[in-house]
This record gives sequence, structure tokens and C-alpha cells, in this order.
Amino acid sequence: MRLCSIASGSSGNCIYVGSEATHLLVDVGISGKRAECGLNSLGLCGRDLDGILITHEHADHVSGLGVMARKYNIPIYATRGTIAALREGSALGRLDPSLFHEIREDEKFILKDLTVNPMKISHDAAQPVAYRIAYGDKKVGICTDLGVYNDYTVECLKGMDALLLEANHDVKMLQVGPYPYYLKQRILGEKGHLSNENSGRLLSRVLHDHLQSIVLGHLSKENNLPELAYEAVRMEITMGENPYNANDFRLMVAARSELSPVVEIA
Repeated sequence: MRLCSIASGSSGNCIYVGSEATHLLVDVGISGKRAECGLNSLGLCGRDLDGILITHEHADHVSGLGVMARKYNIPIYATRGTIAALREGSALGRLDPSLFHEIREDEKFILKDLTVNPMKISHDAAQPVAYRIAYGDKKVGICTDLGVYNDYTVECLKGMDALLLEANHDVKMLQVGPYPYYLKQRILGEKGHLSNENSGRLLSRVLHDHLQSIVLGHLSKENNLPELAYEAVRMEITMGENPYNANDFRLMVAARSELSPVVEIA
């Protein structure tokens, strides 16, 4: 099982997860050409895809969806609210309605040899979800765009072998940065985005001996730096109420416009 971030950040998100037999994208918030180039770097192409899982309808998660789905006739999996929001907008262009497949939070579905389990998240979108994807007993979690986490979030993310988790902003950078007040409040609110510190605190509650890799994603271009996210999360892990040190885990930051190292889950 493999996990790779093709693009990650406030300007566009696209993540590959797959096995030898099944190939999925989680979101296509970049151009179809960039998504295709990312797949090519992994030895794949668009026609190899078995599905696209959509977290929510915001442009940085779906801007290339229409192009990819039309070109290769790829099934699209999303919640009822997200599908309705996508159909109401015009950005995707015309899509065959049969490509859309409705999913529900906490209801597993199977795509060939992968099991997908959507989970609820708190974000200012119609009906957003994060995803846990399993291949046999190996599990990957992809969880971004959540303003807050709770015990449900923690329980959902326990037992992952690899985890891509949002570390969107440094609070001080956001507070003194150029964004208007209303946007700062949105990002800091319960339906906004996780700060570096809160990402580390959430991680501290789901760490376990067999967690192989952690990827920090969805960093803000204006309100964060990869070095800040990395060090802030490491500090929360090391200082948190858990038996671990940050050095116990492989921790990396997903780049905005480059592929992350491929996480191979043995």
C-alpha cells in the first residue's frame, strides 16, 4: 500500500493512495495536467484510477476534478451534501451524473481490494469528510480541513499505519498577517483549519508503536512555513502527555507543488 501527496496546501490538494491493484486520488484541487504528471511520477496515469474520493467542494480540493473525471470516466465518491454543492456550482463543467456515487460518514465501502471509511470533520463546507483507507490490516488516514477535533476524531484516527494530517497555520503568523479580520476568524474558528499546535496535540493522542509515517499537509502559503509546522508538531509530541518522543516517528511536511516521498506501508 502506498501514500503520496501530489500537491498539498491552501492553493491545491491532491493525494494518491493505492495498492498494486487499486489506485485512488483523494481530491483533485490542482489542474488535470498537474495531477496527471504526479501520477506519471508514480508510474501511473489517469486511466489507471479506480476512483476519486472528494472531501468537500472547495476549489482547492476540486478544481481539476471535472477535467480528470471527464477525460477518463472516473467514478467520483462524495457525500450527498458535497455532490449537491458540486452540481450547483459551474466550475466543474458538465459531468455525467452516473459518475457520482454517494457515500455516508462512518459507512464503509469497498473499491476492489481497498476498504474506504469516511469520517465526519468540522469545516465550513456542505458535508465534508476525511478518509481512512485500509488494505488488509494496513490503514492510512487522510484528515485535513478541520477547525476542531474531538474524541470522535481521536477514535477514528487511532490505529493508522500512516497519517496525513493538517497543520494549516501558525497562529501568530495568521494574527499579524495580511488577511482581513473576518477571514482570520474563519480560519481560527471551529469550522476552519487546524493550527500547527493543535495538529501536534491531536497527533499526540493517536500515536502508537506501529505508526510508520506522519505527513503534515494543507499548510497555508501566507500563514505558515514548513519549518514552523515541523518544529511545532515535534514539540507538541515530545512535550505532550504520551510516552513518545518526536524522534520515534518518521515525520515529514508535504510540499505545495512537489510530490512528497512515497510512503510504503509494509
